[in-house]
Amino acid sequence: MSVILVTGSYDHEIRFWEAWSGICSRTISRTGETGQVNRLAISPDKRLLAAAIHKKVNIYEIASPSNEPLVSFESHTMNVSAVAFHSEGKWLVTASEDGTIKIWDLRTSTLHRTYDNGAPVNDVIVHPNQGELISCDQAGSIKQWDLTDNICSHELTPAGDVPIRSVSLAVDGTCLVAGNNKGQCYVWKVNDENSNLPRFQAVTRFQAHSKYLTRCLLSPDARYLATCSADTSVKIWLIGPNYDFRLDRVLVGHQRWVWDCAFSADSAYLVTASSDHTARLWEMASGETVRQYKGHHKAAVCCALHDGAS
Repeated sequence: MSVILVTGSYDHEIRFWEAWSGICSRTISRTGETGQVNRLAISPDKRLLAAAIHKKVNIYEIASPSNEPLVSFESHTMNVSAVAFHSEGKWLVTASEDGTIKIWDLRTSTLHRTYDNGAPVNDVIVHPNQGELISCDQAGSIKQWDLTDNICSHELTPAGDVPIRSVSLAVDGTCLVAGNNKGQCYVWKVNDENSNLPRFQAVTRFQAHSKYLTRCLLSPDARYLATCSADTSVKIWLIGPNYDFRLDRVLVGHQRWVWDCAFSADSAYLVTASSDHTARLWEMASGETVRQYKGHHKAAVCCALHDGAS
């Protein structure tokens, strides 16, 4: 499977899709099991799918036809809001509305560490250096967690107590973008820890949407920022050399809230998931929908795409 495209829904199902034909190739129906699918992540080697399902995280083997997970991680006490893999697939990080961030050892299937954030966590990402995590929360904070020293080493509160919904970091680690509940985006230049400059240097902020922002995501080539919103649109922002963000195009087609998005490895395509029950594949150059994925019976709230080298 050179292209792995997966969606999750409030209908409790996880669906794998053939990206170009739009055909659903596999459904993990999870019969007899409750809990909506909140977030999805594909391991760098394309072997595993992590699915945040209510309070737990199921790890599925992508090549296996079995609907049973390899392992379930159960320790969070409320909705799991984010999942992310370590670059070598050795560990997984999860974040939850219970106010904690947890690191799980995938080799031993055990809980390795718990960070107490103190407020419901909405998103967490792994820094490209694999030594730090960056999270955002319902209390309006963005935090950097140092995995070596086991501490929160930096904290940002760009808009007071307005909840931060989503964070994204450039592949080279030099740019951080955060989006909040009021549709605002904040941008920082990330300086080297060894420089005399501040770690996070605020460079700009802008109003991306007039309504609730659900996801912000920097493209792998760092040329674009995609923002998803309750206003049913996805906006594509072109990033200039001086961190200036210019609206490039608005992707229109979804009928209801857009919850999640994922870029192709070459940044030429974007997948989105919406409350209108569908996912869409967009061509970045034209801004057109080139494929729709129909099969979910309720809101499609998360998607994951891995079409790069494993």
